[in-house]
Amino acid sequence: MSIFRILVVGGAFVAVGAAAEQTVMNVTPPPSNFFAQKSYLAPADLPDGTAILPAPPTPGSAAEARDIEAQKAAIALRGTPRWDLARRDADLFSPTAASTYSCAAGINLGAQTTPKINALMLRAARDLAMATRSTKQKYMRKRPFMVNGEPNCTPEQSKMLANDGSYPSGHSAIGWGWGLILAEVIPSRATQLVARGRAFGDSRRICNVHWLYDTEEGRVAADAVLARMHANPEFLADVAAARTEAAELAGKSDPTGCEAEAAALALN
Repeated sequence: MSIFRILVVGGAFVAVGAAAEQTVMNVTPPPSNFFAQKSYLAPADLPDGTAILPAPPTPGSAAEARDIEAQKAAIALRGTPRWDLARRDADLFSPTAASTYSCAAGINLGAQTTPKINALMLRAARDLAMATRSTKQKYMRKRPFMVNGEPNCTPEQSKMLANDGSYPSGHSAIGWGWGLILAEVIPSRATQLVARGRAFGDSRRICNVHWLYDTEEGRVAADAVLARMHANPEFLADVAAARTEAAELAGKSDPTGCEAEAAALALN
């Protein structure tokens, strides 16, 4: 189950945005039987990340230099609202995890408010997570905080994270996948949702736990998974049901805190 040591990080953070105005102290861990639960794709149907993704940057390369410069920019954001939002984006499994996308969606998302959308996101997350695992295990790239010696946004998880590969970012794969799926569910908000999915992945760079290259290739892994999912009848049926649920809430549940979220995201 090492994939969850990669994907789930704890830590105090101040929620910024919809449906979360209280201080949340810990990110909810995944259920112990998460991968035993139903996913959309059988293991044999998952795209092979090791065949799709290139090797991570080599020492001394221009690509590595780009990663280092991007990390310097991330470190400069420590203590800002963007850092706080990045800590919130570490959450994947609490009942309010979907609310990260509420402002982008234009409605309040969550296990209680949008159960069909929430279930769709959680089920898809299993496939998106699995798509990064083999590549992580192959390369075991060191995480930024291990190289630059700077703090990360979930310091209590440093020892655990140090034992997991940085490349590609599972959080980025999930966040990007969620953005694309939600864009299908709420087509009128596609621009906002895809942009939020990209920012969700970039939060891992802001947190100093992934390099820029890790987050970019995490998106490629997600693209491959979603392409395969679109041949899955259950996925298509769940997207259709989620679209109906979203349409019923349109104009009835305006999210709050969106100005603060937008201001935080502008600090990138």
